[in-house]
Amino acid sequence: MQKLLLLGDEAIAQAALDAGVSGVYAYPGTPSTEIMEYVQASKQAATNNVHRAWSANEKTAMETAIGMSYAGKRSIVCMKHVGLNVAADAFMNSAITGANGGLVFLSADDPSMHSSQNEQDSRYYGQFAIIPIFEPSNQQEAYDMTIAAFDFSEKHRIPVLLRITTRLAHSRSGVNCHYKREQNQIKLPENPRQFILLPAIARKQYNELLDKQTEIKKDIENSNFNAYIDGEDKSMGIITSGIAYNYLMENYPDRKCPYPIVKVTQYPLPQNHINKLVDECKTILVIEEGYPFIEEQLRGLLDRCLSIKGRLDGTLPRVGELNGNAVAIALGLPSTPGEAIPDIVAPRPPALCLGCPHIDTYKALNIAMEPYGKGRVFADIGCYTLGALPPYDAISSCVDMGASITMAKGAIDAGLNPCVAVIGDSTFCHSGMTSLLDCIVEKTPITVLILDNSTAGMTGGQTSHGFGRIESICLGLGVEKEHLHVINPLPKHHEENLAIIKKELEYQGVSVIIPLRECVQTLKRRLKSKK
Repeated sequence: MQKLLLLGDEAIAQAALDAGVSGVYAYPGTPSTEIMEYVQASKQAATNNVHRAWSANEKTAMETAIGMSYAGKRSIVCMKHVGLNVAADAFMNSAITGANGGLVFLSADDPSMHSSQNEQDSRYYGQFAIIPIFEPSNQQEAYDMTIAAFDFSEKHRIPVLLRITTRLAHSRSGVNCHYKREQNQIKLPENPRQFILLPAIARKQYNELLDKQTEIKKDIENSNFNAYIDGEDKSMGIITSGIAYNYLMENYPDRKCPYPIVKVTQYPLPQNHINKLVDECKTILVIEEGYPFIEEQLRGLLDRCLSIKGRLDGTLPRVGELNGNAVAIALGLPSTPGEAIPDIVAPRPPALCLGCPHIDTYKALNIAMEPYGKGRVFADIGCYTLGALPPYDAISSCVDMGASITMAKGAIDAGLNPCVAVIGDSTFCHSGMTSLLDCIVEKTPITVLILDNSTAGMTGGQTSHGFGRIESICLGLGVEKEHLHVINPLPKHHEENLAIIKKELEYQGVSVIIPLRECVQTLKRRLKSKK
């Protein structure tokens, strides 16, 4: 046994390696990024030849992981919650194909939207696909449950969703790493048609998925991860899940809550524990991080005879992360919010780094767009989204990965002409190429700026799939060579770059401008490593 101080992300990564994983697939996205980075830096992964390269996007990552499961080996695919939207097609259908080698889907949710567009709760996806969900409450459980998820997947021949949230992903704790397993050998599915979802086959396998639920629920009812913790005061019972269990315990330093508790870390919900709680208590308080997933399942069934409290009735905040004080108020304990942080320095909003190549691009773009007015520049997910803030105020949208080009196209189709799309090199390869292809096929009069800083800068500087390829990709898609420009976004080239942007804004067809200069942060690290 080895004890390590690990982030929740790192505990999952180490557990996957110890469980005999053969492939880790991911696209960088906070708060899941550190899982892949840990594996990429692991000597154990290198020695065992574990596949550990970033994928172009979450969909390709998931499909590749499914392919490894098809071959009989264990694989895990990791993403943030909005990445699961990108991978949803493969995710939903994988429940019907089932798994061959152990297959784990990791989704890291971001309550309070620390670095995300929404707060969505991935547990609904697991329920939608009718697959088991594991939700650890601490780093040790993250390690143990990742190993258990692989075993569960192979036992029931079904993918498993492992759901964590930001606080668990990015906090550290001691973890006992107590397990080592060899990788699976290649073994093709016993049913050669298992992964062929023609309607006749899919209908049969969907029925098999439903039939599996009885055994899955039986295993979860008997799981050691779910627990009924007795309490003396039966005036209220508490159902809590995942990391929210810790927020409850923060209010009881001796770790002894007076109320009976059902601790949920595996789904479907453990009905035996919940039935016991309901039989003993007249009021139920549901404490969960994210959406009211558990609470909604109880309401309609129990709230006619029981008082159910939680996020839906306002006992707990409906939005944002939970904390110990919010739970204390729900329990009727004194509010202890803590002292306010003193105003030692003025608050500073996020900003583009000094020397960032995007700064010079936005300066030129703003001047070029002046004759046309505001509201015509559509942007995307990346560092360059900060162009929405002063002093630039350069962009008017940021919705999802790859949406800049297609939103600009839609506005042009509506008659708003000219419009500009701004997208990064990594995001372009993630989901912007097909958007550009739509414009090329329809000869849309659009100017696309692909801001190429040669990295996925927002998530820490991972190598972009577009490194050294953006120009050739655009030509391959069909962009006319005379309307494809690579510029150097430096102050000394300002007038030259401005002239190119102005000229292409007037062109009634597809034009692409690639401002190419390395991210200042990765440049600093590269020069430092050379020294």
